[in-house]
Amino acid sequence: MKYMVLLVDGEDWTQMTPEQRASEMAKHAAFDEAVAARADCEILGGEALDEASVTLARTNAAGKIELTDGPFAEATEGIGGYYVVDAPDLDTLAELLEVLPDYVMEIRPVASPGDMVA
Repeated sequence: MKYMVLLVDGEDWTQMTPEQRASEMAKHAAFDEAVAARADCEILGGEALDEASVTLARTNAAGKIELTDGPFAEATEGIGGYYVVDAPDLDTLAELLEVLPDYVMEIRPVASPGDMVA
């Protein structure tokens, strides 16, 4: 099953020393290695996100997209990055996520194309 893992409310990288950043990045590398070591798991995608720039796209009454600065909802947490991981089940994914730095993580199953047919 595919899962989207949103990395929310992590450490503020701008306040870290280069050594602290390297230590945190090593944890991401360890996660990559842990997933790769399992035949039944795979990282399908993922990126760090720039929290300084957020744009909200919304369809207006005329059906046109309007872009505004975001995020729409005020939140104390920011989404710092994401992974898309193929894992056999949520318990396996949770075990693998333990090697990442401390984040609040939001996990969502990715809908398959068949799930979207009405």
